[in-house]
Amino acid sequence: MVFVLGTVFCGIFIARYAAVGNRLGDNALAWADRSFDGDIQRRPCNSTKVEQSAPILLCGGGVFLVFLFFSWLFLEEKHFGLPGEETLFKYGFWFYAIVSVLLAVIVWFAAQKSPMMAFSAVVGSTAFFITQGFKQNAEQAEARLVHAGNLSDISKILYLEVIDATFSIDGVLGAFAFTLSVPLILIGNGIGAIVVRQITVGNIERIKKYKYLKNGAMYSILFLGLIMLADSFGVHIPQWLSPVITFGMIGWFFWKSKRAIDLEMN
Repeated sequence: MVFVLGTVFCGIFIARYAAVGNRLGDNALAWADRSFDGDIQRRPCNSTKVEQSAPILLCGGGVFLVFLFFSWLFLEEKHFGLPGEETLFKYGFWFYAIVSVLLAVIVWFAAQKSPMMAFSAVVGSTAFFITQGFKQNAEQAEARLVHAGNLSDISKILYLEVIDATFSIDGVLGAFAFTLSVPLILIGNGIGAIVVRQITVGNIERIKKYKYLKNGAMYSILFLGLIMLADSFGVHIPQWLSPVITFGMIGWFFWKSKRAIDLEMN
């Protein structure tokens, strides 16, 4: 999850502000952005198609992220950071009923705007359940891999990279809450993957001490999903809202985690 979060909340910000560097003439990132995006700029019809497909992409991605949050809230073991989380966890069987009703409502309203939006919402839910199955299998396979003695070190590394890729899908979808520019998403996810992995590997034990960080991550994902859904239905969302909510949620739960550490030490 730390990897996914870094990809969404670190990498996309770096890539997003690389666009400023493009205007100022920053060397490598500016060149990469021009090389990827130049063709779209030269052909306005492609840019128009991207804008027209935005509601479809945002609707599917929003459904995926909202489902991901409810899955964590109802089904996943966690440190309870807010009142009501423990109660909802006890009634985890309601998860499937809630997301089914939620999907029906979203599809109903989306179908009135565009059949493709409604189909995108269904695809988003389908992608969620498929990736959840892969993730559960990946977690079990990773646990077996740790104790496996019949694989070489290189084979284990390559297999772990494949497992890592299954967990990065959330980051790719979450990126659409910040930007629709494919070049920036590619650059952001790449930089985020490298930077956050290095931070995580060197400080994994320290990160584990902040037990509510994942709570902040998941609530950020909820708000990002809601922003994507609202945007897909034509609601104007200020560009500053996504980063403000992201930093606000992560910052508040980081402070809550730090306070819990201080109380345990005292």
